[in-house]
Amino acid sequence: MKSNTQHDFTEGNIMKKMIVFSSPIFLTNILQTSYQVIDTLWVGNLLGANALGAISISGTVIFTILSFIIGINTAALTVLSQFRGANDNKGLKNSLNAFVVTLGSLTFIVGIIGYFVSGHILQWMGTPDSILPLATLYLKINFIGILFLFGYNFIATVLRALGDSKTPVRFVLLAVILNTILDPIFISVLDMGIAGAAYATVFSQGTAFLYGLLYSIYKASVPFSIPFLPRLKELKHIFKLGLPSGLSMMVISGGVLAIMTVVTSFGEEVVAGFGAAQRLDSLIMLPALTLGSAINSMAGQNIGAEKWDRVGKIAKSGLILIASVSVIISALVFFSAEYAVSLFVKDPETVEFGTTYVKTVAFFYPFLGINFVLNGVVRAAGAMFQVFVLNVLSFWVLRYPLTYFFSQWYGERGIGIGMASSLVVSSLLALGYYRWGRWREIKVIEAENKK
Repeated sequence: MKSNTQHDFTEGNIMKKMIVFSSPIFLTNILQTSYQVIDTLWVGNLLGANALGAISISGTVIFTILSFIIGINTAALTVLSQFRGANDNKGLKNSLNAFVVTLGSLTFIVGIIGYFVSGHILQWMGTPDSILPLATLYLKINFIGILFLFGYNFIATVLRALGDSKTPVRFVLLAVILNTILDPIFISVLDMGIAGAAYATVFSQGTAFLYGLLYSIYKASVPFSIPFLPRLKELKHIFKLGLPSGLSMMVISGGVLAIMTVVTSFGEEVVAGFGAAQRLDSLIMLPALTLGSAINSMAGQNIGAEKWDRVGKIAKSGLILIASVSVIISALVFFSAEYAVSLFVKDPETVEFGTTYVKTVAFFYPFLGINFVLNGVVRAAGAMFQVFVLNVLSFWVLRYPLTYFFSQWYGERGIGIGMASSLVVSSLLALGYYRWGRWREIKVIEAENKK
C-alpha cells in the first residue's frame, strides 16, 4: 500500500510538486551538511588545525572508497522510481531485494579492506607526517561503521524513489542531534581525542540506520524482505546500470582525491583551510544536490509511465529553480566567507587561504547546478554510461588538470581558479548531451513489463 507521504509525479503541477518534494530533501541535505560542520567545529576548536586537516583528508578517502557503491545506489533510484511509475509491484520488490544483497555485500567488503589499507592510502596522497597518525586512526574507525553510513542513505534513496522525501529528514536529524551531543563528550570529557569524533560518528549513524530500517518496514510499507539470492537476470540488470554509475562516482571522487593531492603539496595550513572551505562549498552545492536527487525521482517515474512531455518540463523547471536559488546562496556565502572560515580555524594563514578559495568559486556553483539538473534527467532514463563519460571529461580532462596547472602558475590561489573554470565548461558538456544525446532511446524496465 502506498503511504500518504509518497508522491505521484506523473500528474499535477510540476513546479509545485518539485518544490514540495525537494524541500524536505533540501532540509535533509542541510542537516547532513550541519553534521559535517558540527564535526569540523568541535574537532577544529578542541583539537586544532592538524586534527581538522586529518578529518578533511580522511573524509575525502571515505567518499572515494564508497563511491562505487554510492553510484549503484544512484542506479537504484532510477530503477525503483521507474518501477514505481509503471505500477510494477513485483518488479519493484525483486529489484529492491537485488539491490540490498548486492550493495550490502559490497559495503561489507569495502569496510574490511578499507580498514587495513587506510594508512597506505593516506601516505599515497602525500598526507603530511604531522597529520598522518591522526588521519589513519580516524579513517580506520569510520571504516568499522561504514555499513551504517551507507545503510541509512540507501533507505532514504528507496523512500525517495517511491515519492517520499519527508521521512528521511528524521533519520538525519536523529544522527545530527546524537553527533552534536556525543562529539564534545567523546573528544574532551572522555579524552578520546580524534578517535572520539570518529566513534561519535559511527554510533550516530548506526542509530539512524536502525531507526530508518524499522520505520521503513513497519510504517512506510517498503517491500523489504529477508534477503534472498537474486536471479542472475536481476544481477545483470543492476550491474548494467550500476557499473557505469559506480564508475562515474569513482571518477568524481577520484578527481576530488587527485585535487586533494594538489592541496597537500602546499602544506598543513592550506590543507586545513581547504577543509574549512569545503564545508562552505557544501552549502553552496545544496540546491544542486537537492534538485539532482529530486529530478532523478520525478523524471524516473514519468519515464516509467512514458510521459515524455512532462520529462522535458521537469528539466526546464529544474533549471529555472536552480538559477534562482543558487545565485542567492552564492552571494550569501561570498560576503560571509572570512567570518565563516574563521569559525572552523583561527590560524591567520589558514583563514586567508580558505577565504580566498571560497570567494573565488562561490559564483561559479550555479554552473554546477546545471550539471546536477540535466544529469539527473538523463540518469533517470538509464544513461549511466553516458554520464560516466561526461564525468570523466569534467573531472579528469578539465577539473584536475586545470586545478593543477593554475596552482603551478598562481600558487595556492590557482586551486580555486582551476575549480571555477572547470565548472563552466563541464556545464556546457552536460547541456550538449541533454540537447543532442540519445538518452531518450534507452530502455530500463521494458523487458520486465513484457514478461
